[in-house]
Amino acid sequence: MSLTNRILVAMVAGILLGSLFNIMLGSAALGDSYRMVVSDWLVNGVFDVIGRIFIASLKLLVVPLVLVSLICGSSALGDSARMGPIALKTIAFYLATTGLAITVALLAAVAIGPGSGVELAGEADFVVAPAPPLADVLVGIVPSNPIQAMAEGNMLQIIVFALLFGYAISHAGESGRRIASFFSDTEAVIMKMVLILMTLAPYGVFALLAKLFAEMGIGAIMDLAAYFFTVLAVLIFHGLVNYSLLLKVLAGVSPRMMLNKMRPVWAFAFSTASSGATLPVTMRTVEHRLGVHNSVAGFTVPLGATINMDGTAIMQGVATVFIAQVYGVELSFAAYLTVILTATLASVGTAGVPGVGLITLALVLEQAGLPVEGVALIIGVDRLLDMVRTMVNVTGDATAAVIVGRSENQLDEAVFNDPRADLESNRE
Repeated sequence: MSLTNRILVAMVAGILLGSLFNIMLGSAALGDSYRMVVSDWLVNGVFDVIGRIFIASLKLLVVPLVLVSLICGSSALGDSARMGPIALKTIAFYLATTGLAITVALLAAVAIGPGSGVELAGEADFVVAPAPPLADVLVGIVPSNPIQAMAEGNMLQIIVFALLFGYAISHAGESGRRIASFFSDTEAVIMKMVLILMTLAPYGVFALLAKLFAEMGIGAIMDLAAYFFTVLAVLIFHGLVNYSLLLKVLAGVSPRMMLNKMRPVWAFAFSTASSGATLPVTMRTVEHRLGVHNSVAGFTVPLGATINMDGTAIMQGVATVFIAQVYGVELSFAAYLTVILTATLASVGTAGVPGVGLITLALVLEQAGLPVEGVALIIGVDRLLDMVRTMVNVTGDATAAVIVGRSENQLDEAVFNDPRADLESNRE
C-alpha cells in the first residue's frame, strides 16, 4: 500500500475509533475501571504521547529546513536581478488570494445565512490576546539575534536572516561557493530526514485524530451545523476551484495533477492543523513531485507557511456574518469592505502570533463594530475547521510556488506532469 493510502486509512481509523471512544465515555453503562482504561491509559496516555512525539518530530525539522532552503534559494538568485521580482510576485499572490478568499466567504455567508435563527447560549467568556501594534510588527521582522530567532521559532526573522545570508554567499566569491555547497548538501540530508519521518506518519496521524475525536466527538459539529458546513463548503471551493483556475490561467498546468500529488501533504495538514509542522512535507512535494526549482520553492513555501492564511480568512468572513446575524446587527457595504481589508492585512501583520486565527477575527469584529465576545460562539468547532483550513493554506503555498516558478522559468514541467515523479518517497 502506498504511503498516501496508508495515511488515509490511518485518518479514517483514527476518526472512527475516537468517535467510538467518545460515545463509550459518555455512556453510563461503562464501568469506572473500563472508563479509566479508555480515558487515562489509551486516550490521554498512548494516543497523547504518540501524537505529541509526532508533532515534535515534525517541528524538529521546520527551523533547519526553512533556514537551509532559503539560504540555498537566495544564494542561487543573489547574483541575479530576479530575487526582488520573485518576492514581489509571491507576496502579491498571497495578499490577492487572501482577499479573494474572504470575499467569497462573505458572499457565501450572506447567501446562506448560517446565523439566522441561532439563539445565544448564555454569556460566553472569551479573552483575546492583544494584537501587536503595526510598528512593533515591522521592527520585529528584523532579527537582533538570529540564534534566538531560531530557538524561538520566529519564522519571519529566520526568513529575513536566511535571505540576507544567502545573498551574501552569492557575493563572497570562492568562499561563498564553498559555503553554498555545504548548505546544498545539508538540504539533501534534511530532505532525507523528512523522508524517514513520512514513513512513520500513519501512526502519528492515527493517534492525533483518535485523541481529538475521543475528546470532542462528531456531535460537536451538529451544534453549529449551518456555520460549520458553510465554512467547510467555502474552504473546499477555494481549495479546489479557485486554486485550480489560478493554476490553469496563470501557469497553464494541470490542476488535477497537482491536487493528486498534494494528497500526502493534505493528510499531514489535516492531522497536525499546522502549516509550519507540515512545512517539511510541503517543501519536499513542491520540489521533488511538482518540479519547482529550489530557488523559488525555498522562498515561496516557507513564506507562505508564515503569512498565507486563506483558510483563516474564509473562517473570518463566515464568522463575521454569522456573529452579526446572531446578534441581530446589519452590516453595511462599507463594513464588508472593512472586513476584507482588515482580514487581508492582518494575515501578514499578526503572522507570528499564537492563536492567530482568533486574534485576527477579534480585530475584524472590532473594525466591523461587532462584539468580540461572539468569538466564543464558534470556538467549539474551530479545532475541526482549523484542520481543513490548514489543508487549504498548504495548497495555496504549493499553488504560489508553481505559478511563480512557471513565471520565472523555474518549473520543470516534465517532473510536474509525471505522475510517478519522486515516488520512492511515496511507495506508489
